[in-house]
Parts: sequence; structure tokens; C-alpha cells
Amino acid sequence: EQRSKKSQSTPITLSDDALDAFNKLKKILTDDLILRIPDKSLPFKIQTDASKIGIGAVLMQVHSNGDLPIAYLSKKFTTTQMNWPATEQECYAIIFAIEKWYKYLDGCPFIIETDHKPLLPFNMKQQLNSKCERWRLKLQQYQFTIRYIKGKHNTVADYLSRSPVDNGSNDEDDYIPIRSRETQTENFTTTHVITPVIAGACAKQKVNGHDDIQVDRSCHEQYHKRDDKIPFDHSCVAELKQPQITDNDNDKDSNKISPFTLEQLKTMQHQDDETKYMISHIMDFNNYFLKDDMLMKKSSPLLPLVPKGRIRSAIIRIYHDTPANGAHFDIRNYVKSCIPCLQNNHLTQKPPGALKPIEPLEGVWQLLTMDFHEPLSPTTRNGNKYIISLTDVLSKFVITKAVRDCTATTTARFITEEVILKYGTPKCILTDNGTHFTASMMSELFKKIGVKHLYSTPYHPMTNGQIERYNATLDSKIAALSNEQRTDWDEQLPFVTFNYKTNIHRTTGQIPFELMYGRLPILPFDQQQPIVTLSQDPEHVNKLKQYLSSLTAHAKSSILKQQMKYKERYDRHRTNSVYKLDDLVLIQALTRRNKLDIRYEGPFRIVQQLGTKTFIVKHIKKTNISATSYVRCYPTLV
Repeated sequence: EQRSKKSQSTPITLSDDALDAFNKLKKILTDDLILRIPDKSLPFKIQTDASKIGIGAVLMQVHSNGDLPIAYLSKKFTTTQMNWPATEQECYAIIFAIEKWYKYLDGCPFIIETDHKPLLPFNMKQQLNSKCERWRLKLQQYQFTIRYIKGKHNTVADYLSRSPVDNGSNDEDDYIPIRSRETQTENFTTTHVITPVIAGACAKQKVNGHDDIQVDRSCHEQYHKRDDKIPFDHSCVAELKQPQITDNDNDKDSNKISPFTLEQLKTMQHQDDETKYMISHIMDFNNYFLKDDMLMKKSSPLLPLVPKGRIRSAIIRIYHDTPANGAHFDIRNYVKSCIPCLQNNHLTQKPPGALKPIEPLEGVWQLLTMDFHEPLSPTTRNGNKYIISLTDVLSKFVITKAVRDCTATTTARFITEEVILKYGTPKCILTDNGTHFTASMMSELFKKIGVKHLYSTPYHPMTNGQIERYNATLDSKIAALSNEQRTDWDEQLPFVTFNYKTNIHRTTGQIPFELMYGRLPILPFDQQQPIVTLSQDPEHVNKLKQYLSSLTAHAKSSILKQQMKYKERYDRHRTNSVYKLDDLVLIQALTRRNKLDIRYEGPFRIVQQLGTKTFIVKHIKKTNISATSYVRCYPTLV
């Protein structure tokens, strides 16, 4: 009965507090989410977030009454992007937001807020992830600071990422089109490719008197494939009478290829002093002859001589094989200045740079080299995953230890407990540029104990080659002694290290243990005399010093002989290029992901020389990109 009754509307009476709350809520819903007009005088802020299905971001400005929105961003992931690690997804949200709103952000500092802590040092140091490192370099032109906010405070970007609106699209940087266009070192100007340049069989037909010249447009098709925006001027095919071209013509566009005909070429031959001399003394030049008052070269097919000047440059831009007199040098320089060719061509010769060995020192424990062995798999039963190694450059004496991580704390503990407290403090220690060696903790430790810390050249492990070579020996020995599961390699490490120290080293011809302690090691299986006698020699200290001096001198001479052999073998068929300041070079690409990526980056300009083969270079276009390169640079003519 009650259900059959019609419901009667009951008026709702709001109290003053409820009415006030309703008005506040209405104001929040209608005011705070309204997009504001950007104000250049106020700082910008971006909040980003990524979920499993997409990314979200909001561009805001800091006003006196809080952060107010300017624009929103919401985009879905593609199937490939959904499989990215969380760090790459969060990083992609940052770079996509910056590129979308670059008109507001370029040229002014701004703040990025994210709830992903690993991205805090994103713009401050090199990233281990190659994709994130590529994105970091791409954002070098922007001035931004990354801050961490808790996920509960990043609600707007979080909602936009969980309910993406725009469809997904692939990252454009994953598919970089390479455009080959001259040297690519100057500001690009529109290049008109002219068709009436005649070469090969076409020139032969013209010389034989045929008027139906067939123009080879294969080069134009190649240019058209590279860049569809390059206009082509075919007017000179129909009109053979064109204005006369001389070397004195000043065209604002220096890259423009001027049209010409054989008649004009004949005229320019008679205007060129060198060509006129050859025509007047044709009997002195056996490789040339005159035909219809035009100087021709005896070749197959017959081709006219192209005088030096803009016409020769125009032909070289299109054809690399013009057999003009003296043009081989120009063609060679032109080919050497083609940046896309230099960046992608594979060098069949050895990399340039002669070997420069480290000279042997005066005694042991003066220069040590230290390095972390890459993570070994599987992890041992004790949880060890890394090996930290240290070796003396002169004696080849080695110290190793299996550790669980490769942090600066572990490194400092190893140096203190395994090196200094057992063998004393060395003079110098050479390491690579890993974060476990460059941390402030290590700098403070070396400063307090009075050790000089030396760094190898970035991306040049050969500087620290002695410890790298020992790591290779270590792998084979540990693999031979470990069990089938390789879970006890840390238990075999002390035995392998002791075996290395008690054998004759090929380079020094001495036993590292003997060079270090001044006596031969007594092994467990060495035969002992049944009667043990203890003798005292008052001259033992002096004899030990003399013996160690003789061992050291012998080791130094052996090292020098071996280094000469290594250098002779290494420098064979290898050039020793000399570079100067302001030279333009290409450096070897270190982040190639597939075979079609460029092999060499640049061009870079040498701005400082740190050593014989170590330079600081700076990109000639992207002035914010610089690098320290060890002779992995190749000259280029631009």
C-alpha cells in the first residue's frame, strides 16, 4: 500500500553551515579548474605521473593563492610502451610534457614534480638507462629542477594517467630519420638541384654530335628520396641558351647549383687562364686534345675539362666521379666533408692512436689500480655478487674480496681493512669514473689518508688495463674450480688469488709475492727439512734491501722490454693522428642500440687538450653538449 502511494516531494532545508559548504564546493568546482592565461612573470610548474596504461601531466603557475592550472595532458601508452620499466614510463611523461609545452618553458626556469624518486638526479648526472640518458641529453636546453612529491599529493596527474584520453603514439626519437645534405655544419638554405649536368654516356653523345641528350636523373631521385622539400629546376633542359656564368658572379646562395651547357663550358674554358694556357700549348699535354675548339680529356668516355670555379663545385655536389683535371683532390675533400657518410661508414682500418704504456715506477706500493668486477651470476650462497680487486702496477701483487654490492661504503671498507691495515698506505690509486669511486665519501677518505686519487679517461678502460686483464684471468680460473651451479665462486676466490700471486708473472719475470715480501713463498706441498734450525743474521735487513732493489731493477727492465713488444705489435698498421685546438672531429658513438645507428657523433670542436691523446670537445651546433674523448675522434673536413 505504501509503494502504491505517490511519493510526495519533501522540501530540503539547508542550515547556514550546509549552505556555506555548498557554496564553497560550487566555487571550487567552477573556479579552481578553470584554465588560466600564462603569465611570464610567474614561475611554471609541471606535475607528471605514469600508470600502466598511460601518462598524465598538468602545467601550472604558482600564484599567491596557490598553484593554478594552465593546461592538462593525458595520453595512452602503446603496446610497446606498456612493457617499459616504470622509470622509463615516468621519464617519458616528463619529456612528453616538456615537448608539448615547450613554448611556455623554453628560456625560463621551471619545476617538475614527480612521485618517482629515482628521477630526482635525472638532469644532474648521466643515466644508466640508455633511453633515459638520450632523453636527458635532449632536454639539456631547458632549465628545470625535479622535486619529489608524495603520490597522495599528485592527484591531478595521477587521475589523468589512469584515465588517458589521447591515443598512444611511438616515441619519435626511436626512429630518427637521417638526412644527408652536404656537410650539415652551416645554416641550411634551399638548394636548387639542376638537371642539365651531363656526365658519362650523355657527354659522349653530345661530343659525337647527337642533340637528343638523355639526362641521367638517378642522382635527382636519390636527392628526392632524402628530402621531398628540395625543389628541382628543369628549365635548363628545354632552354639551352642561358645567361653566361663566370666565377665573378656573387650569388647570395652559395649552395645554389648553376645551370650551364656545353657551349657555356667552352666559353668558360677560354676565360680561364690555366685552361687557355693548356689550349695554346696543347702539344705539351698528352692526356688532352682539342675538339671543336673545346679542350677534352682522353678518357672513356671522352669528357670536356671543367675549369676550376663554381661549375666544378656544382658538378661535385651531384657527381662524385667527374674525371676533370685536378678535380680528384676536390672530390676527395668533398667526400671527407660529408657528415652522414662519415657517421655511418665502417672503418676497416685500426682505430688511430699509438700505444702509450705506463712507465714502471721506482718501487712497489706506489701506484695501485682498483676496479669492481661486473656482477657475477648466479649470486653465491653467501649473497656475494661482485669482486673488488686491487693490484700493484710494478709487482703485480693482487688483493681481491667478494662483496655483496658495489657502493662507496663497501669500497671505503675494503681500502681500510684489506689494504691499509695489512699492507700500508700507497701513494696513488687509479680507478675508473664509477659512482662508487667518485662519491664524496671516497674523496674525503683519500684526502684524510693522504692518497692521490687518479681517474682513467671516461669510456677508455684501457687506461686501467692491468686490473681489467686480471679480471679476465680471474673468470676462467674461478669457473674451473667452482661447482656446477657456480654458487661457491666466492669460496674459490682466495685460492685463485693466492695462485696468481705465487706464480711467475710473464711481464716482470718475477713472482709477485717475492717482489712484495723479499722471499719466496713456501707452499703447503713444499718439502721441509726434518730438523728445523733457527738462525740469526745481523745483516739480514741490509741484505733484504739489496735483494729487493735487485728484484725491482730486474722487474723494471723486464716490464720495459715487454712494453716495447706490446707497443710494436699494437702500433703496427695503425696511424698516430695529431689533433690541434679548434680541429673539427667526430667521436665514436657509445650508445648504439642497433646496427643502423650512427657509428660516430658530431661534428665536435676540440676546445682543450688534457693529454697526448685526451681532449675536451664541444658540439659545434649544440653548444651545451661537451665530452671528454680519448683519441676515439676522427678528423673531418667541414
